[in-house]
Amino acid sequence: MAIFIKTTEEIKIMREGGRRHAKILRELAALVAPGVSSQFLEDKAREFIKREGGTASFLDYKPYGMKKPFPAALCLSVNDEVVHGVPNGPQTKILKESDIVSLDLGFTYKGLITDAALTVPVGTVSAATKKLLSKTEEAMYAGIKKAKAGSTVGDIGFAVFAVGKKAGFGIVDILSGHGVGRYVHEDPYVPNFGEKGDGEVLVAGMTICIEPMFNMGTKDIILEKDGYTYRTADGKPSAHFEHTVLITEKGAEILTK
Repeated sequence: MAIFIKTTEEIKIMREGGRRHAKILRELAALVAPGVSSQFLEDKAREFIKREGGTASFLDYKPYGMKKPFPAALCLSVNDEVVHGVPNGPQTKILKESDIVSLDLGFTYKGLITDAALTVPVGTVSAATKKLLSKTEEAMYAGIKKAKAGSTVGDIGFAVFAVGKKAGFGIVDILSGHGVGRYVHEDPYVPNFGEKGDGEVLVAGMTICIEPMFNMGTKDIILEKDGYTYRTADGKPSAHFEHTVLITEKGAEILTK
């Protein structure tokens, strides 16, 4: 997949799509509570996407190498599920007090895609879990701060990794951020580790996703039999935050804020 520099009109559409996308995620997060089912949140995601004039980017999307398309609009991952949890059908889950849940949504508006995620507590969670969530989100913003024309993906990865390392978390390194816009996954690959100055140079007009995934324990993850859900190898909780950003000469404009 190539890198696509977005036109002025495409950027305008992605700004509006990102605004609507953020509204949907806020509303979904507000519905998270003990006793709520993942199927309910999936149904609401579809309802809100339709209301906002878009379509679900993930529903029936078949990433390269996958044997079957993703069956839902929403990736919903609970506790030790890192990303790409399936919320519906036989994998429906009931949220419980002290769980954490990652809500990861792709939104297509007028043919252009934004991608964003956040992890929220279900009821009351431990201080250690609060730290996991806050540091993962902090790392995302640290990466965003380094994203501007002339910087590199290594600059982003270095900033993300530094936050996770200092906090003592396992930093998932086999999954990454990515370009987005005309397709769900575009180049460049945006890893959550790296060295300053290394990797693809960022250019104004790029739209990319920055998405750290931090684990309470080991960085190692395993893929479930469903072919989509990744879990931590040691069963400890994981958090995931993501924004779609536009690269400009002055810095990153968050499109899904």
